Amino acid sequence: MIEVVLLAVALAMDAFAVAIGLGAKSQKQSKQYLLRLAVYAGLYFGVAQGIMPLIGYLLGAALLGWLAAAAPWIGGIILIGLGGKMLYEVFAGDGEDAVDSALHLKAHDIDTAGDEVAVIHTANNHINHRTMLTLAIATSIDAMAAGFTLNLLALNAWLACLIIAVVTAVFGLFGVYLGWRSGTWLEDKAEALGGFVLIAIGLKVMFF
Repeated sequence: MIEVVLLAVALAMDAFAVAIGLGAKSQKQSKQYLLRLAVYAGLYFGVAQGIMPLIGYLLGAALLGWLAAAAPWIGGIILIGLGGKMLYEVFAGDGEDAVDSALHLKAHDIDTAGDEVAVIHTANNHINHRTMLTLAIATSIDAMAAGFTLNLLALNAWLACLIIAVVTAVFGLFGVYLGWRSGTWLEDKAEALGGFVLIAIGLKVMFF
């Protein structure tokens, strides 16, 4: 159970970092607006992060019979690779985060339905539901690869995916508020923590 919780926290760090960015870009908005945004972040990121590792688990289960002897090594390498990728993005990033790359820059792009459709609207920038979904998928792709390792843990995979979804939803919810209050200085730290945890779990799967 501890391993799954740590895995969930590590996988949630990408979504947490993006949620912080969303909150930081909404610092001029009202608390009511921020609550709506936080709920959206929790739902989108939580659902995506719960589904992706389940897909990875099911694909891994289909291949496990062929790869039984090498499964711990494959799972460990996947986790170490994902952790290393997160650390690389932190220390060698190009400065453009996922929120900035998904931001629509023209005010006339805002849907006429207004607040019910707009997810973020700061000055002339906004993020709509379609972009929110894009962010959710982008931050959960790694979880699909990590889902393979659920075949190696002594816990029901469906329960594990539920835990991952709930943990990510909580981080997404509070990440928006944290970014709104303190800006983006925690984004890289969150991703670095996730990277180190994934590497540690990968080493445990391989050697312990």
